[in-house]
Amino acid sequence: MAMTNILRKPFRYRYDNVVLILIGLNLLVFLGQNIFPQATAYLSLNTQLVLRYGMVWQFFTYMFAHGGISHLLLNMLGLFFFGTPVERQMGSKEFLLFYLTTGFFAGLFSFGLYWATGSGYVFLLGASGALFAVQLAYATFFPDSIVYLWGILPLRAPIMVLGFTALELFSSIFGLASGIAHITHLAGFGFAWLYFVIRYGANPWHYLRSR
Repeated sequence: MAMTNILRKPFRYRYDNVVLILIGLNLLVFLGQNIFPQATAYLSLNTQLVLRYGMVWQFFTYMFAHGGISHLLLNMLGLFFFGTPVERQMGSKEFLLFYLTTGFFAGLFSFGLYWATGSGYVFLLGASGALFAVQLAYATFFPDSIVYLWGILPLRAPIMVLGFTALELFSSIFGLASGIAHITHLAGFGFAWLYFVIRYGANPWHYLRSR
């Protein structure tokens, strides 16, 4: 009971535009990657570098590094549009905890999978794991919201999230677009789900299913 109370103890609400700060950090890191190309290897998550050289910071820094301008812009647009209302709903401290926790565990899960399959050559980078977690939070908090996929196709937020989950699951099983970390995306969804269950005592499925 005491542990449950600690895990669910809320932060005092405040709004500090953490989403904009995170976007700024991602832009600065990307600039650093272009000025110092070798920085990408130090910031990305790689099993060999962590296990052999103790680069444990990569479990956090991987989510701030990106593989190209399109990769960066897509993730930052998603973080802005979905993250801003989620941050307003959660409060900035809670949102930051949510973002970093889900991103960390999505990376940790991917790390374990890469290690188990001998994929020491893989360098994982990008905010997508945490971003997929933010999308699940958005659909949970705003189940009646309409999202225009590709700016054209109107979808309710829960349908979008469930559709993305199915697509990522299909792609990971059949190995489509192998350069994309589908497992990390799915892990982002999964750990966001656990976060809501543990932190809020709420099952997102009830909100997604009801719509």
